[in-house]
Amino acid sequence: MAGDGRAVYPVVAGRPAGVAAGQTLVTGTVQEFAASGVVTLTTDFGLKDPFVGVMKGRLVAGFPAVRIIDLTHEIPAHWPAEAGFWLSRSFRYFPVGTVHVAVVDPGVGGARAIAAVEAAGHLFLAPDNGLLAPVIESVSVVCARHVSGAVLVRLGVDAPSATFHGRDIFAPLAAAVAAGRLLPADLGDPVGELVPGWIEEPTVVGAQLTGTVVTIDHFGNLITNIEARHLEGLVHPVVRAAGRDLPLRRTYSDVRPGDYLALVNSFGVLEIARAERSAAEGLGLARGAPVTVVSK
Repeated sequence: MAGDGRAVYPVVAGRPAGVAAGQTLVTGTVQEFAASGVVTLTTDFGLKDPFVGVMKGRLVAGFPAVRIIDLTHEIPAHWPAEAGFWLSRSFRYFPVGTVHVAVVDPGVGGARAIAAVEAAGHLFLAPDNGLLAPVIESVSVVCARHVSGAVLVRLGVDAPSATFHGRDIFAPLAAAVAAGRLLPADLGDPVGELVPGWIEEPTVVGAQLTGTVVTIDHFGNLITNIEARHLEGLVHPVVRAAGRDLPLRRTYSDVRPGDYLALVNSFGVLEIARAERSAAEGLGLARGAPVTVVSK
């Protein structure tokens, strides 16, 4: 069991076995990583405090030519599931050889390991707290490692702060990999288990598909973990949430302002929206709310 009571599942070909019923495990050779000099940052730090700026300073100090891209720093505090959700749906828009650093780390300074996952020519660095599970589930072949103490000593990381590993561990580690001074294989031995994700995969019972609201965007749209592929085979699908039946439409302008609708958004997942208004406020729904889809 993980320290928080969740089961730790074995990794088979880099994919957590048992996370989803009927999940297919794929074996093969992981795509070789060749550093591009790009580093993305995903955190729950926000922008009010200097944490993000200090991480960037440490990255530039370790690799002056680094190109840093902020994916987001507005992940809800202590909620790794959302960071993994966005990483898994965003990383393919970046060049192969990108280092993706994600720090949403409620267990910082504790016994949790640091995971390094090599997938599709990218490298992901994050706490091993379930954050990277959506990335692993989205890629056929990965190689997962725990960063060793020896590599941190090699980088001069011998006395990190107990509360700011983004600055003291992740930034120098990412700088060294992005600069090509460290290869993924240098980070540690492959591991046989990773902590699984926090959110169950969508389930199908009869003609009913049930998923979960994972995040709410700036516009108040409720974004779920139901993917377009899950909707295949449903005849005249209707989305049910907060006691309402919502039509599945192509885009927001297909309904009148103020009307509710569901659609498959630009990241390929089901979204509940309210044209020109906030669906979250109007329906009173939050992260974790159930959403069902039925055939009519």
